[in-house]
Formats: sequence, structure tokens, C-alpha cells
Amino acid sequence: MSSSKLVDREAPVQGALVIHPDREGRDGARHPEARLEEAVGLALALDLEVREAMVVGLRKLTPATLFGRGKVDEIATLVEVEELDVVVVDDALTPVQQRNLEKAWKAKVIDRTGLILEIFARRARTREGRLQVELARLTYERSRLVRTWTHLERQRGGFGVMGGPGETQIETDRRLIAEKIGKLKRELTEVRRTRTLQRSARRRVPFPSVALVGYTNAGKSTLFNRITKADVLAQDMLFATLDPTLRSLKLPDGRAAILSDTVGFISDLPHELVEAFRATLEEVREADVVLHVRDIASEESNAQAADVRAVLERLGLDMDERRILEVWNKVDLLPEEERATIEGDARRAQPPAVPVSAVTGEGTDLLLATIAGLVDEAPPVEIHAPAGEGAAIAWLYRHGRVIERETAEDGSVTMAVSLTAQALGQFEQLFPQAEIRAD
Repeated sequence: MSSSKLVDREAPVQGALVIHPDREGRDGARHPEARLEEAVGLALALDLEVREAMVVGLRKLTPATLFGRGKVDEIATLVEVEELDVVVVDDALTPVQQRNLEKAWKAKVIDRTGLILEIFARRARTREGRLQVELARLTYERSRLVRTWTHLERQRGGFGVMGGPGETQIETDRRLIAEKIGKLKRELTEVRRTRTLQRSARRRVPFPSVALVGYTNAGKSTLFNRITKADVLAQDMLFATLDPTLRSLKLPDGRAAILSDTVGFISDLPHELVEAFRATLEEVREADVVLHVRDIASEESNAQAADVRAVLERLGLDMDERRILEVWNKVDLLPEEERATIEGDARRAQPPAVPVSAVTGEGTDLLLATIAGLVDEAPPVEIHAPAGEGAAIAWLYRHGRVIERETAEDGSVTMAVSLTAQALGQFEQLFPQAEIRAD
């Protein structure tokens, strides 16, 4: 049984209306117009022709249709007048809401989850990526059998409490989906086992690893191509990169590192797609340094950065425990008067930040030098400095990365510090009175 198509890929271009429901009290960090713009970008990534886009305020939710009756009728008129084929609702719809809206608007209705799933289905290239997306689509469609399989409409009804042959057909379809989901999970287990072996082999190669993460369309792939001299697909399009890509990266001193480009993150990630991000998560978990690429020219940059962290935490990865370097991309799009401010902010940022332009190459030399410094760091060591050793403490701040500091009542200081092997040796010679304990 093949899964249904949310949008017919073979049909002529379909005209679409994109709606962002603005719920009161939700997502206060994001501007509704910015959310609408992102939803339009998702629709364009699905090759829809967006003819109308609007933000619709929701003071209260209507269980049957999400929107109130008046707004449903108003949109129905717009769909009819503009002869639209698809309505994209930038929110999660229940199966009942989706079916009711399709009946009211006489058009195909796609919610945010369905839209992202369809984009993923088109972009996945590796076997694991395709398996993950197919599994996500089946999980999503399992709750929408009545809408997806139109033959069920003709078979609904019957006698008494059993519900007739329609109920039997639904159970049959559910069983078939459950069987396919089981098969996909078994195939995924085998693919992941193979990937784990490949990663173990990479660990035996003495190269540090660096992972790129960031909000979708932040410019990760363009930066990836710039600093690795690769030719990975890089487009001004949401989710242009889906499967993790690895390339060799040459650091300023001639050493090599492994750089991985990962799928772009997005707010309100559908729970059906969490598994599709596992490959990305594992590359990030294994990395010595994580580069968090941000579109610093976007008014939504801070909110997008928070979304990336939220997705990673949802996947079980604590970014506070990682060695993070923020890459503030697209400085070439900033007005001149803002660039000096951004550069000053980057120098004071925690975690550290480097402003760059992946398009022009500006700042990439500094970025590579900073990466080299980070991968040189040894695991943190605990250093105990007696009272009055201010010079030793100042030296550690200048030459290392202080992770934790605690001052005792007697004035002595205990610090957890990451230092290069060379810096640690220099410290031991300069300050023999300090006590050093490796973890």
C-alpha cells in the first residue's frame, strides 16, 4: 500500500492560500508576520504558487474547524473567487478539523506537519533519510485514515454498534500501516547499526570533528561549501539540506578536521519528525566543536536561536554541555552602522561568536582559526590556586577557557579550565605552586 500524496507532484502548479493562525499568548518571541513569511517559504519549497497569505487572529479555538464560523465562510469565498487548489494552515490540525475545512473550502487542506513531512519526503536522498521520512508520514497518516483513503467514505455506515464494512476497512488499513511501520523500523535499525560502525571507524582516525547546526535557511550549506571548498546544494530555500553531509576541513596550520552539515531546524517541529532528526543529533553529539550558524541579519535571529536549542533539548542533547561556537552569518546584508555593533557584540558573546559572510568569505579566516583553537583544547582539568595567586588566575583566563570557578573562605580558588596541551605545560612551569588534577 503506497502512502497518499499530500500534494500531487505530477499535477500542474497549484494555487495556494497560506494562513498563519495567531493564537493569543503563544510564541510571544516571534512576530506573526515573520511566522507567516516562514510558512510561505515552506509552501514555496513544495512548489506551490502562493497567491494569497494572511495572519488570522484566534481569540478562542473552535474544536471542529479551528477557526470561527465567520472566518471559515470568509476564507471559503476567497478560495472560490481566486480558484485556489490548496490552503496551507500554519498550525497542527486534528484529522476532524482537516476534513471539515476541506469540505467547507472545497480545496485540499495541508497543516504545518503535513507540509514539512512532504518537503522532507522530496528532499531525503540517503536510504536512512527516506526510511525515516516514510515512517514519519505513515505515523501521521495513520490518524487520518478517514480523510486519506477516500474509499472509506463510501463504506461508512451499517447496522447496530458494529458500524458496518467501513469499520472493517479502517481496521484493515490500520493493520497494513502497522505492518509497514514495523518493517520500516526493522530496516532503520539495520541502517543505523551500519552507520554506528562507520562512526566508530571515523573515531579511529585522529581528526577532530565539527558539526554545523542552525535554523533552516541560516546559510549552513553556503558556509559549508565556503570553508570546505565543496559543492553541496545551497539554495535560498527552507530545508535545502536534509541528510547529514561530511567533508574534510583544512585548518590554518594544515591539520584536517571532519565537518558535517546537518538538517536545518525549525520551530514547532512535528513530533512525527523527531526520529528523522536522529542522524543530525548523533553527528552533533559526537562532534568536538558545534558551530551554531545564525542568520544575524534576520530580525528573528534570537528567536530562531532559541528554537534550535529547544529542538536539541527535546532530542535529549544539552547544548550547555557542548563546546559551542556561534557563527553570525550574513553580515554582508547588514547596514554599515550595524556591523560595528555586531562585531563588538560578538567579542563579548557567551558562547563565543564570529561574524562572517558565507557568500563573500568575510570572517571565514578568523572562523577557521577559532575552530583550530577550540579543537586544540584538552579535556577540562581542575586547578587549585592558593590565596594570593591572582597572576595564575589571570593567566588562565587569558590562555584557557574557564568553565567553572569557586572561591573558598580562605581565599583559595578552584577552577575547571580547558587548555591546549602546550598551554597546560606552560602553566605548570610558570606556577608550580598551583595544584593540577586531571578529570
